[in-house]
Amino acid sequence: MTHRQRSSWRAKFSHAFRGVRRGIMGQSSFRVHLPAAIVVLIVGFSLPLSRTDLAILCLCITGVLAAELMNSALESLAQAITREHDPRIADALDIASGAVLVTAIGAAWVGSIVLLLPLLRPFSD
Repeated sequence: MTHRQRSSWRAKFSHAFRGVRRGIMGQSSFRVHLPAAIVVLIVGFSLPLSRTDLAILCLCITGVLAAELMNSALESLAQAITREHDPRIADALDIASGAVLVTAIGAAWVGSIVLLLPLLRPFSD
């Protein structure tokens, strides 16, 4: 592997991590999603869950955070294109926000299925 290829991959990862930082810092939605993700992980690792259940929770969390980053990217791009109201851009931003909402609802549904049974088990005896 040449030095140029290593630098290229290093640069790609650097840009990607910069994007994650910008997405997290620039969006108030992460103030909701990150603490919720941390709580779910703490609860999940505190319960006797299978590795599959933990993997499903992590996948749901990753999906919501990735959807939020894509939404943030689209918002940033829309602001770079124009600050004036454009109904097509507004539609695109609303659709992206809807994608985050659908992903978050799905993750909450899966999280409830995975976490509620073990949480309620002590009360069923």
